[in-house]
Amino acid sequence: MKLVRLGDLNKEKPAVLIDGKYFDVSAYFQDFNEAFFEEGGIEKLADIVKNEILEEISHPQRIGSCVARPSKIICVGLNYADHAKETGAAIPTEPILFFKSTSALSGPYDDVIIPKNSVKTDWEVEFAIVIGKKASYVSEETAYDYVAGYCLHNDVSEREFQLERGGNWSKGKGCDTFAPLGPFLATKDEIQDVHNLNMWLDINGKRFQTSNTKQLIFNVPQIVSYISQFMTLLPGDVISTGTPHGVGLGLNPPVFLKPGDVMTLGMDGLGEQKQKAIAYSA
Repeated sequence: MKLVRLGDLNKEKPAVLIDGKYFDVSAYFQDFNEAFFEEGGIEKLADIVKNEILEEISHPQRIGSCVARPSKIICVGLNYADHAKETGAAIPTEPILFFKSTSALSGPYDDVIIPKNSVKTDWEVEFAIVIGKKASYVSEETAYDYVAGYCLHNDVSEREFQLERGGNWSKGKGCDTFAPLGPFLATKDEIQDVHNLNMWLDINGKRFQTSNTKQLIFNVPQIVSYISQFMTLLPGDVISTGTPHGVGLGLNPPVFLKPGDVMTLGMDGLGEQKQKAIAYSA
């Protein structure tokens, strides 16, 4: 199944995408939130899709983040060797973890706001995991049991805030609109091989990032198991698995987003996103 959320910001309703058409499931579920996943929502939704007549939503005005605001957005840094190389960083021996603020969550087609005083806002196409049930100290062998599905994520980053302002990376990762997620959450059965998915990102129609999840240094079960050794993962939590080479920071000279730039990105089986960068306005 493909889970989507439709409607104005903070007023989204849950729906499913079937054969290119949207169907309302808000009569059955409040939202695709922690409670939905915790209470077996995916299994219940599958039964509803199979047995009930659902109302079609003909012309959705806005597609929101494919999951409601989770308890955590956890990111894995430098998880592609070519990206580590382009940024001058060593290839990690263990996953590098950082957080994006949950208030950064936005829809896949929403504008991305270049923060106040920013001159180094950057792009990062990423493959994201959505957790389906509470996970603590899980093994790699059982890690997939805790996964609800997968989605596309643009890990927008302000490099000066991230790297030049002291402290950890979160300063440059958690700005408003810096976590476009979706357009849909694909349940596990939708993706045949999570470690062989092509990904790409264009700026103003020019290709900057091209890669495949087979290039991940730490794969999906390793990541889920590893993070669960340090914190409890809750249903609906999002794990973003890292970006490949081709970010603006890694170019010579570096290139960063300016107002009016358009980011278009996509992945096999997970759809496409499109965002326009706009200047901060009070």
